Amino acid sequence: MSNPLPAAAHPATLNAEAWLLIFALSLPWGGSFLFFRILAGELPSFTIVLVRLGLAVMLLYLMLRVRGERLDVPWGTFMVMGILNNVIPFSLIAWASIRITGGEAAILNATTPMFGALVLRVCAGERLTPARIGGVLLGVAGVAVLVGPAARGLGANLWAELACLGAALSYGFTTLWGRRLRHIPPFQAATAQCLCSLLVLIPIVAVIDQPWTLPMPSWRALGALAGIGWLCTGLAYVVFFRIVAVAGVANVMLVTFLAPVSAMILGGLVLGEGVGWNAIAGMVLIFAGLAAIDGRLLSRGKAPG
Repeated sequence: MSNPLPAAAHPATLNAEAWLLIFALSLPWGGSFLFFRILAGELPSFTIVLVRLGLAVMLLYLMLRVRGERLDVPWGTFMVMGILNNVIPFSLIAWASIRITGGEAAILNATTPMFGALVLRVCAGERLTPARIGGVLLGVAGVAVLVGPAARGLGANLWAELACLGAALSYGFTTLWGRRLRHIPPFQAATAQCLCSLLVLIPIVAVIDQPWTLPMPSWRALGALAGIGWLCTGLAYVVFFRIVAVAGVANVMLVTFLAPVSAMILGGLVLGEGVGWNAIAGMVLIFAGLAAIDGRLLSRGKAPG
């Protein structure tokens, strides 16, 4: 998820192209949890994130040069943005992915808009409408249902689920911080935040993971690295910005509804991961909360006046 975007129109309806792009973006975003799951058994978390961002920077910078743009941005602000939007959440999700399924991680990550609403309320004094309050409460209930079985034993799964919630909270703070960057062209914003994240991670990986001491990853892991770097990060930004152009920034949130579904389907097909009743029930409650926060489904049910 990326927030430093210029304001864009928010149309009342989505055209066929916008819906197609939203469904298309849900596949790589949902697939990133699958790739994390594959990589978690072979590489340390920080190394996975470093390679993911490195590959994304290569692609995004190439696209930036093709477009004839230069990187002229407030680097200090983007350093904070990179930490909040990439380093912290990517690392937490990568760590959690060896302990829980990709579908569960994606469902927990779908609480991002709820955390964003709470952060804006607490830190910026933004008013919470009754629909938003109801959405947050539904989301909390969904998380409780999803996490509940692990909470009874305070086992490893609970910490992994809390790590995913920590990632969603970090994304929530980018909603606030990203307001400082609305004047930055989107391709410059995407490239700058990924580059800053990369610079933060290089010394961390060198000290903690020491990847030069690790065995060569398998071809399966190398394929997953290419997928998560180029497809789920670099190319996903291309689709992301096209949705912004044709449908407005607010409509990108709809991808959050679909990414967990993609993650669970891909996890079942590729890794044979099962889906428990609590995951399905938690997903339904979280989606209901997202629908309330988004507001459009409720507004469509009102008579015009």
